[in-house]
Parts: sequence; structure tokens; C-alpha cells
Amino acid sequence: MSKISGGDALISSLEREGVEVIFGLPGVQMYGVVDALRRNKNIKMIVPRHEQATSYMADGYARASRGIGVAMVVPGPGLYNAAAGLSTAYSSNSRVLMIAGQIPRATIGKDMGGLHEVNDQLETIKPVTKFQKRLLRPHEIPQGVSEAFSQLKNGRPRPVEIEMPPETMVESEEVQLLEASTFERTQPNNDAIAEAVKLIVSAKNPLIYAGTGVIRSEAEDELKELTELTNIPVITSAAAKGVISDEHPNSLGSGLTGEGQIKDLMEKSDLIIILGSRFAIRYPAAENTKKIQVEIDESEIGKFHKDVLPVIGDAKVSIKKIIEGTKQMGGTNLDSPAAEVKRIRDILDSGAEGLHPQHEILNSLRDGMPRETISVWDMTQMGYYSRAAFKTYNTSTYFDSGYSGNLGWAFPTAIGAKVAKPDTPVVSVSGDGGFMYNVQELSTAVKYGINIVGVIFNDGYYGNVRRDLELDWGGDYETSFVNPDFAKMAETYGAKGITVNDPTKVNEAIEEAIAAKKPTLIDVNMIDTNEVPRPFAGRAPWTLPHDELLDE
Repeated sequence: MSKISGGDALISSLEREGVEVIFGLPGVQMYGVVDALRRNKNIKMIVPRHEQATSYMADGYARASRGIGVAMVVPGPGLYNAAAGLSTAYSSNSRVLMIAGQIPRATIGKDMGGLHEVNDQLETIKPVTKFQKRLLRPHEIPQGVSEAFSQLKNGRPRPVEIEMPPETMVESEEVQLLEASTFERTQPNNDAIAEAVKLIVSAKNPLIYAGTGVIRSEAEDELKELTELTNIPVITSAAAKGVISDEHPNSLGSGLTGEGQIKDLMEKSDLIIILGSRFAIRYPAAENTKKIQVEIDESEIGKFHKDVLPVIGDAKVSIKKIIEGTKQMGGTNLDSPAAEVKRIRDILDSGAEGLHPQHEILNSLRDGMPRETISVWDMTQMGYYSRAAFKTYNTSTYFDSGYSGNLGWAFPTAIGAKVAKPDTPVVSVSGDGGFMYNVQELSTAVKYGINIVGVIFNDGYYGNVRRDLELDWGGDYETSFVNPDFAKMAETYGAKGITVNDPTKVNEAIEEAIAAKKPTLIDVNMIDTNEVPRPFAGRAPWTLPHDELLDE
């Protein structure tokens, strides 16, 4: 035990937990932490240009590193600005620690109008965090950090928040630093495993549906062994793309678009084995087919579907036990699905079920990226289509914004991913509308030499909104932009700018950008492209009147 400041206690505790990078803003309430960081040689601070980017970058770092990303902001509006990124991390099961400031200790809860004051700050952040804690004295910090990291490492991974008043970071007192928090995998019930194995070996047309829980538990090898042992084909959620290579003979990809070959196959299935996923899918199969749901969060069992056998546990351990039980039962009697999988994949790869020009443009994007590239997709026309159609070969290389659906998240998130994986190509894909949400982070990329590639599909509109308004609501309204010349703008920051006038040849620009080894923006001209069709089947149901919402 030694007498140190709260700032030093925080940074020393983070260092013991293995933290190497903090994405944070050095605001006035955080000076005690900033001072400690300045004197620390093992943790780097990267300062974005907006608080929103702190949590996005931390999320990207967490996903790419398969570890924990750390963000830091001032209280009140700083935390509110960063909440968008916490929402995305929450919906995507991403391990993000948010360190927030507070107002002076004696004024908390007094509603006195202090700088950045927001009453009940802990309550405001609860909906997008798994754990929240206020630390009022320096000696409380090591335990608080340990609890936060325990929450991040164990159970369902989701963001957490700790916060401290400014004087807590400056005051010194006797502090006992702790060892790093531990990780223990949640063990499934053996009876549930045995019942699951019985269903698997007796099934005639089973399918595996794999979600992000497989990635977060690092169960990729177990998933591969399971599908090869049982001859059961695999579909993944969009967020889990790459958990099994699209080149694996049993991999059907992530093709659940509401119609088509994969949907039909699911509806013919007599058993769906759900691994690490909420399975928030509403197809007839989901209602009428027996389901095994391997899920670490018990609250998700039965939330969306009936007739579910729950297996509550860590995906890696649970799949291992299912494999062992299946071997003991003599395996399945299923033939290899490779021929049927290839038939379906050939149809998909030919574009027969695809959209145009999205299919050709997406193939060009894929051709330009090395296989190990981390791609980060915004809520854009290409992003929507990529969920089903973008081929992915490696785990933790395809990132989307989950059900949070944040526009503008991709570019700063990709910066965080590149910080985690500096030797791996990282490409963000945005529309012009979404990119402008966080355009200022190009400055951050240049300052720190973060050699990210940003692809901007530029049509001069909120293109999806424009199309929907024209098709369903009688006409467009206020969706157009005045954009800069993105290539020239990049050069004013000291980055590289490339203009592409044929979107089906964007691959050449991506190859050039990666070879440049400096931050690069690729402005893809979509102005003269014919209207891009909807990447979803039909109109969003919540845009239509519902009887239960109408006044009597």
C-alpha cells in the first residue's frame, strides 16, 4: 500500500489489467487522469476530435483486438456525446470501458448548475451499459476498476462505466493496488447438454445458426469441429460473418435477407442449433421448428421464440461438450451438405439472387481488399447489402453496428480497429451522409499516423431515405446535401485523396490506398448511378399503421 493520487491509482489499475490505449478527451474534470497518463510510459492516449468518436474507437479497438477498449470523457454532455458509441457496443456485445468524469463531490445531486452537471448521470447511462459505478475516493478506485473488468470479461460482454469527481483524481491517500481481474467461463448444465445431443443426432434436416457469442468466446475452432463432425451446415448472423470462412464447404454465409435459397432451407429445417445469438429472426421456421439455444445470457432464452431447449453457458465450453456428447452417441447419420451448400453458394455468387448494381460494386470492394482486411460497414446502401453478400474469410474482420444501427459510426470505429491491428489493412465503407457525421476524425488519423482507408459512396443524398420517401410516401423531402470534394478535402488534412467515377472499379483505388500507407479517402461518384434498389424484402413494417397504435 502506498500513498498515490486517484489519477495514478486509476492508470496503475488499468495498466495491471493490460490496457495499452485510451481514446479520450482531456477535458477540465479529467486533468488528474491526464497528468497521470502523461507520466505513464505504458499507456498511450489517443485524442479524437469529438467525444462521440471516443466510444466508437474503443469499440473498434475491442473488436479487432478481441480484448477491451477504453474511452474517457468529461461528464454530462461529454458522456451524452459518447453514448451513441456505447449504444452500438451494447447492441454488438463489445467490451468497452467508459471512464467518465463527474462534477465536484460535494455538489453531486444538488442540481446547482455546475459545469457539465447532469443529475443522476449513472441512471442516464444504464440503458447502454452492463455495469456502472461512481468512485468517490482514491482508495476506492482499484476495487472499482477490478469490478468493471470482471464484468467486461465474464458473462455477456457489454460496455461498462465508471466515473469520478475531479478532486478524486487529484487527491492522494493510501491505496492498495490489486491484481488483474480473472475470467471464468460459464459452465452449461450437463442435463441440458445431453438433451441437446439427443436432438442433434436424431435430426433429419438440422441447421447451425452462429452469432457473435461464438466470436466473443473464441469458439471458432469448436464451431468448425462441430459442423465437420455432424455434417450440419452453418448460417451466421451478419455480425458474426467470418466466424467460419465463406470458403468452408459447410458454410452458407449470412444470407438471411427475408427471401431466397437460405430462407427456404431454414424453413425446411427440423432443428436449428443457435450458438451465441439472440436469434431475433421472424420466419415461419423460427415459430415451427425445434430450437436449441446456447446462450450465456439467460434473459434472452425464449424472448423471441417458443419451443426452445435452453443451454445456458459460454459458447466455447458448451460446443465442446456438445461435440463430446455427439461422439459418445456415435455421431449423426447425415450426409455431407457440401454439394447442396455449393449449389446455393453458386446461385448467390452469380448474383442470381443479388441486387444490381450493389452486387457488382460489392464484388469490386472484395477484390480490392486483401483477405485479412478488417472491413467496417456504415448504415449505407452497400453496408445493408454486405450483410448477406460480402464474402468474409476470417473471424473478427467484418464489423457492423448491430441493432443500434448508428449512422456515421464506421470511420471512427475503423480508426480504433487500425490502432489495435496496425499491420492489418482496415477499410471503412460509408455513404456521404454517414461519413460527414465524423469527418473530423480524419484529423485524428493523420495526427497519429493511423493508415486507415475510408471509402465514401457519394450520391449527394441520404440515399436510402430518398428512395423510401419516393417509393412509399409520394416524394422526396430535404434529403440532398452540399458536399465537399472529399479527395481534395483529404489532401488539406495531409491525407491522400482518390476519386473513382466507376463504382465497379473501386477495387483499383482500394489497392492504391492500402499501398500508400497513409490515411486515404476514396470518393466514389454515385451521382449518375441509377437508383439503388432496397437491400431488404419489402417495406419496413414499422412505417405502416398498426391497429394497436391507432386511436379508438
